[in-house]
This record gives sequence, C-alpha cells and structure tokens, in this order.
Amino acid sequence: MMTVAQSTSTWTPGAILGIETSCDETAASVLAADGAVLSNIIASQHDVHQRFGGVVPELASRAHIESIEGVSAKALQQAGLEWTELTGIAVTQGPGLAGALLVGVNYAKALGYALNIPVVGVSHLEGHIASAWLKDPAFPLPSVVLVVSGGHTHLYYKQPDGRCRLLGSTRDDAAGEAFDKGAQLLGLEYPGGPAIDRLARQGKPHSIAFPRSHLKKGSLDFSFSGLKTALLYRLQAMDELSREKQAADLAAGYQEAIVAILVEKAFAAVRSSGVRALAVVGGVSANSRLRTLLQQRAASESLSLSLPPLAYCTDNAAMIAAAGRQSLLAGLRAPLDIDAQASLSR
Repeated sequence: MMTVAQSTSTWTPGAILGIETSCDETAASVLAADGAVLSNIIASQHDVHQRFGGVVPELASRAHIESIEGVSAKALQQAGLEWTELTGIAVTQGPGLAGALLVGVNYAKALGYALNIPVVGVSHLEGHIASAWLKDPAFPLPSVVLVVSGGHTHLYYKQPDGRCRLLGSTRDDAAGEAFDKGAQLLGLEYPGGPAIDRLARQGKPHSIAFPRSHLKKGSLDFSFSGLKTALLYRLQAMDELSREKQAADLAAGYQEAIVAILVEKAFAAVRSSGVRALAVVGGVSANSRLRTLLQQRAASESLSLSLPPLAYCTDNAAMIAAAGRQSLLAGLRAPLDIDAQASLSR
C-alpha cells in the first residue's frame, strides 16, 4: 500500500508537478488545473547504461541526483510558471529501483515542505494506467487496461469509479524483460525492445515460428520465460553465418510470439469482462507491431482502443502527475515520513 494520509482540508485544483525516477529516466511534468499537460521533460540515461547492456542501479541513482533539479526547473520553465504557482506535487513512490526512487521521493518532500504544498505518492503502475486518459479524458469506463512494460505485464478491469481489479499478470518474465533478454541473445544494443522492433521490420513475422505459452484454459496470466529459452536453443543450433542471415526473421518471429499473446489475452479479458473498451499502456505499448495488431483487431471488433502517444508510453512524469491529481482531488496527502517502496503493489 502507498503511504498516504487523509487530509481534512480540500485541495483546490491548480498546477501540479509530477516527478518520476523509478528506473533510468529522470522526468518532470507540469499539469494545469484542468489536467492538461503543460510540459513533459525526460532526461534519458541510455548512454550511461548502454555499455553494460542494462540498468546499473547505483549509476541510475547518481544520474537522478545530477539531473532532477534541472529537469524540474525546465518543466516549470516550459509550462511558463514559477515555483510558487504550484499547488501540489506527485512523485513515484514505487515500484522501482530503491535508490532511484529515493532521489525522487526526497526531492518531492523537500520541495513540498519549502513551498508548503501537499505531496502525494503514486504507484508507477497507477501512472501507466492514468496515461490512457491523458490525451483522451473521455475514453470510456469501465474498460480493460493492459499494462505492459519492462517490469510489468498486468491486466486490469478499471471500474467507472476509477478503482481497478487485477485480472491477470505474468508468472515469470514481463513482456519488456522478454524483449530485453531476447535482444541480448541476438546481440542487439540496449535498450532491447526498440532494437528488436527496428530489426523485426526487415524480417518476416511468420518465417520462423516460436512457441506461445497459453497456460491453463481461461487463464489471463502470462508466461514468457519459455519463449526466451526457445530463442536460445534456436540460436545454439545455428552457425554464425545462418544467425546473421536470418537475424531479421528471428527478431520478427520472436517479437510476433510476444505481441500475439499480449493481443490474445487482452481481447480475452475484454470478452470475459463484457466491456467494449481496451487501453494498452507502458513502454512495450510503443512497439510498432503490437500497435498495428491491436488497431486491426479493435477495428474488426468495433472496440474502443486507447494507445497513448509514444511520449506517454515509456516512463514519464505526465502520467505520474495525472494519477497524483486524482489522489489530491480525493483528499489524499503523503505525510512527511513518506518513503520509497521498491516493491510497492498497485
């Protein structure tokens, strides 16, 4: 559970600053009183971690410390506001890397104390869910929401009152993790998801078949660890020349196995829930093949589909500000002893 306290005072909607430091993106965003995005600044750490093939937690924390003040100031400048015009702060409390989260949480607490404005802790997953409504506040409820990112693959039923019920989740690797591990096996650069996406566009998705894990009948859970193993065995059985010549087809087939399961489970959840709206959010929702298949399927079934703009798919602070705004409107406030929670559940 998030560390929040019920306030006896009513929050008057105004400009709100969102802060996101859960992993390797230092991000800040300002929303207007009506929830419109005034700025959305992201400082990427890809260059810091690229030579290691993945995120190094200690380096991520240091980079956040170096960037957070400048990123926040730039978000205010782009929004055309002064610090004293802020009326609230939303910050990612978890889940994520402990050291990285601490940077954002402590900065938000200090800033909130200095400005004498409320702070609210936000679940990173709540933020991703909120991103579905950033560009389309009228997107219908109830709906099914698929959160699919480097660390999460979850299906939720979002009720008209905004509460969510978990329908399914991954039993092992998240979809984004499967992309990253697959990219490493294929010898592609970091980050792996976009690298596979780019290479797969040159290949044929059905040229090389990979297994799909369906689990038991009716289950809305996911499993991608077997797919990664299948790619490993496939590569081990090939010589170097064959791997090079078939790299694009391998990437396309591997990607197809991941996105096909995501689409199948998402629409199964829609059918079982009896809703007519599906939102797909998180870093993996930026995958071009996934977006194409979702759009085709939604059109064929006359279903409302929300795919956030690419800027709101990967980790960003606009989604944190949007989720935090709802918490502030509900009267929630974080106490001064709010702390980062690396394993925070939604």
